[in-house]
Amino acid sequence: MKKVLSIAAVAAIALTSAFAAPIKVGIINNDPNESGYRTANVNDMKATFTKKNGYQAQFFYSLKNDEQIAAARKFVQDEVDYLLISAAGTSGWTSVLKEAQEQGTKVILFDRTIDAPDSLYEASIVSDMAAEGKTAVDWLSKQGLKEYKIVHLQGVMGSAAQKGRSGALDAKVKANANWTIVKQQTASWNAETAQQIVQAVIDSGKDFNVIYAENDDMAKGAVAALDKANIPHGVGKKVIIMGFDCNKWALDELVAKRWNYDGQCNPFQASYIDSIIKDLEKGKKPAQKTVIMVEKGFDATKITAADAKKYGI
Repeated sequence: MKKVLSIAAVAAIALTSAFAAPIKVGIINNDPNESGYRTANVNDMKATFTKKNGYQAQFFYSLKNDEQIAAARKFVQDEVDYLLISAAGTSGWTSVLKEAQEQGTKVILFDRTIDAPDSLYEASIVSDMAAEGKTAVDWLSKQGLKEYKIVHLQGVMGSAAQKGRSGALDAKVKANANWTIVKQQTASWNAETAQQIVQAVIDSGKDFNVIYAENDDMAKGAVAALDKANIPHGVGKKVIIMGFDCNKWALDELVAKRWNYDGQCNPFQASYIDSIIKDLEKGKKPAQKTVIMVEKGFDATKITAADAKKYGI
């Protein structure tokens, strides 16, 4: 016989659900103003980890690894249920992750990997930065230049994004005599700093034909310096422009053929994390320890306006 609940029982269940304790999460992320990618990533996290969705969320932002680690330790001491980390740097995290494990705080990495045993975290939802770099360098190699004279604008040194995107280019340059780094310097993801670096290269009189910028904002800064010096760039022009992240405005530059290449970096990881947490709350382990975001590279000679609208962040 089918059991019928009384009105009082239904009301009691509804009341219990309504007043269920929220899941406490501490979210460690990079500065929201770091780049268009980071703004999209932060907004995605804020839209997901809400009171309505069953969370009590605290956020901390810094581009400094030591400040992030200190914040993580404070979140553990505050007894959050979950610690979500997009690390500014890959090293130095093992100790605080052990503290979290001892406290019973579950750790999930997002956006970037760290140098720590995977037994210390539940899952990681990340981009394969080394693959991003290889895809970009393979594309550049196919352009068939007689000589590659490259201005390399790096992101924050020691970050997973910088290591992956730099590593592929460094390896290619080391292996090929006709690949030369004219200038290699960090601009810390910043457009203004990138513009200053490229302007200094122009003023020095050194010849170059490739700007390899590890994010779109630095590519934008580089282009500003080229425009100021009336140096043509883009498809069929003197200087090849390469960026990463696929901001909508950057993809529009490809469509207009003012840039040549943009590597995708997918910032929308929050839904994956939400799903993993909800499963963990039911006692279900993640099906995969590491989830790699699906990403691609865009060529200015092939991209369409529809692509820019679909993939731009």
